[in-house]
Amino acid sequence: MTHELPKLPYELNGLEPFISQKTLEFHFGKHHQAYVTNLNNLIKGTAFENASLEEIVKHSEGGIFNNGAQVYNHTFYFLALSPKGGGEPTGKLADAITSTFGSFAAFKDEFSKAGASLFGSGWAWLVADAHNKLRIIKKTNAGNPLTDGMTPLMTMDVWEHAYYLDTQNARPKYIENFWTLLNWEVIEKRFNEL
Repeated sequence: MTHELPKLPYELNGLEPFISQKTLEFHFGKHHQAYVTNLNNLIKGTAFENASLEEIVKHSEGGIFNNGAQVYNHTFYFLALSPKGGGEPTGKLADAITSTFGSFAAFKDEFSKAGASLFGSGWAWLVADAHNKLRIIKKTNAGNPLTDGMTPLMTMDVWEHAYYLDTQNARPKYIENFWTLLNWEVIEKRFNEL
């Protein structure tokens, strides 16, 4: 199986002014593409040659895991952004967020703090645990909640390459911008498939 860069549901300049075309050219076009290329080269002749991305993330280690998880994480991140994003979730996801965190505002604050306080590079995740209870977790480097038996619903990339061209070292500004781009329909669909 050959893994490929996903088709974005927006143009490279579609997330401006919050995420610039230049950032997407590097982050999506170079970083994400490099993970895809590396993964395809690394899995040749291995037990993962015909494995799905989820199987690679759950069962591999070393370079195959790092590149496979980064392909998964980036695809998951990019496909949940939209030029018409922002606002708040609705339906069952909104109810679950309120039930778990007290309010959408409290959830947003806790998720933002998770991303802002993650030391170094990594990801903030909204996940459903084995009992479908919502949780916010942090993962460093290529970390992915699938390895802990959790179902990812939403992620925020807090590697510097996700924001440095736009906000330099101001990760909190990037996090503020992130909320204006979230495509809640995509995230709600993931939640409704639990």
